[in-house]
Amino acid sequence: MGEGETKIKEMLLDKFAELFGDADGVKVYFAPGRVNLIGEHTDYNGGHVFPCALTIGTYAAARKRADKKLRFYSTNFEEIGVMESDVEDLKASKEAGWTNYPKGVMWAFSLRGMQMEKGLDMVIYGNIPNGSGLSSSASLEVLTGYLLRDLYGFSVTNVELAQIGQYSENNFNGCNCGIMDQFASAMGKKDNAIFLNTADLSYEYAPLALEGAKIIVTNSKVKHNLVDSKYNERRSECEQALKELQTVVNIDGLGDLTEEQFEANQSVIADDIRRKRAKHAVYENQRTLRAVEALKNNELALFGKLMNESHISLRDDYEVSCEEIDVLVEEAWKVEGVIGSRITGGGFGGCTVSLVKDEAVAEFQEKVGAAYRERFDIQADFYVVEIGDGPRTL
Repeated sequence: MGEGETKIKEMLLDKFAELFGDADGVKVYFAPGRVNLIGEHTDYNGGHVFPCALTIGTYAAARKRADKKLRFYSTNFEEIGVMESDVEDLKASKEAGWTNYPKGVMWAFSLRGMQMEKGLDMVIYGNIPNGSGLSSSASLEVLTGYLLRDLYGFSVTNVELAQIGQYSENNFNGCNCGIMDQFASAMGKKDNAIFLNTADLSYEYAPLALEGAKIIVTNSKVKHNLVDSKYNERRSECEQALKELQTVVNIDGLGDLTEEQFEANQSVIADDIRRKRAKHAVYENQRTLRAVEALKNNELALFGKLMNESHISLRDDYEVSCEEIDVLVEEAWKVEGVIGSRITGGGFGGCTVSLVKDEAVAEFQEKVGAAYRERFDIQADFYVVEIGDGPRTL
């Protein structure tokens, strides 16, 4: 535990004692956020993704209660105060705000026969920038599952924690996300990205030995409120295109097709927009396979080129980018020493991820930041990220 983390732990324990009387027997937990290097909007199309866990994420101080009460407090939303609920009353509601995420996980555990007989008190703190698209919701879901397992002795693996998190977000919170975010948080490994086949959850760790380069996440600080609605819309467009393709090819998901197979059969997709969506899913999956191979062969330039192509496809075929993000990416491409840059996450705002040579890091931040400010009068935030482990007890 580094110095910063020791301070976070102390802050959480102090806050817990202040709110709930004392901090005797309280345990402190962490689960990371994630950034996806390549393979965007492929995770619900039976394709491959290539995310890694970050060293930023969500922390919780938690303790079991003797009754059935649930009390939640977030230091990120202090104005809301303590939110109360009950283990017998796990229903999603607008009033419950952010607590719908932990409550959804508790609900999903109960569906698997893991009932919480007793409630708990929980104080959380997150250092993932809000609305950045670095998966604060998945981080909170995995964190909740991890602490429930520890406090109640539930028997679940980390992969199951990811599945429970995804299930609760789909069915309790109503966002039709794929498995990638929760999987990256639950299965993170320091200095490694996770090469995950979302069709069968087979995965391997790929060491990120980025000699002479850094991963930089740039936060646009814009979040267009299209994310959930458009996300679900893209998902159904892909499902429809898949059904049309299945009339001529034997596949379970769009990720099963090569580019050649797609080109040969795409005419069965009756609608131009659906055809573009499916094209992105197929091509992005193949790009991801090639990118992982490039990394293994230490071909960083090729990896970067594939990142750039990924952005263009997300912008033009999948249409999940936005003007602010496009400017951040295009300005990044102009800087010598930028190996690759693209949008990351669900889209319509959030962040870009860039691979930048060490000697160009300062210039990248300066030039991209200035151009963005000039265009939108917004101060972008830059994070030189480190790749961390999955969830743990502090």
